[in-house]
Amino acid sequence: MTKQAVRETTAMLSAMTPVLSEDEFVFCTTTDEDIIRRAAIDALASFREHEGVSFILSKSRASELGFKCDTPMRRIVLEVFSSLEGVGLTAAVATALAAHSIPCNMVAAYHHDHVFVPTAVAEVALEILQKLQEESSR
Repeated sequence: MTKQAVRETTAMLSAMTPVLSEDEFVFCTTTDEDIIRRAAIDALASFREHEGVSFILSKSRASELGFKCDTPMRRIVLEVFSSLEGVGLTAAVATALAAHSIPCNMVAAYHHDHVFVPTAVAEVALEILQKLQEESSR
């Protein structure tokens, strides 16, 4: 049975169920074809841009490949199965975090949205998103 994607903003927020990963990740980029091949195997995500290929790698793997790891991030998975046509989830999450001066990088995958925040503020970011979910459920 296929899970039904949630599309309405309030429904996505009230069901988002943020879960903080223990792992640290690094956003990095390269044009070196050898590193691209080696990084692609272990990348959580990648995106080809005009300037090179961007990767999201575990901090340890990024370090092994020679990338700078001075901005480690943790991932918060929004467990709601959000529709690719849904509107407002990314904006609401980014706005809630921005109100507390917490930067975030949003990555939308097919089933879930993923919020990457600096490691130092990851626990606070999780609390903010849990509160946002709670307020949206009222």
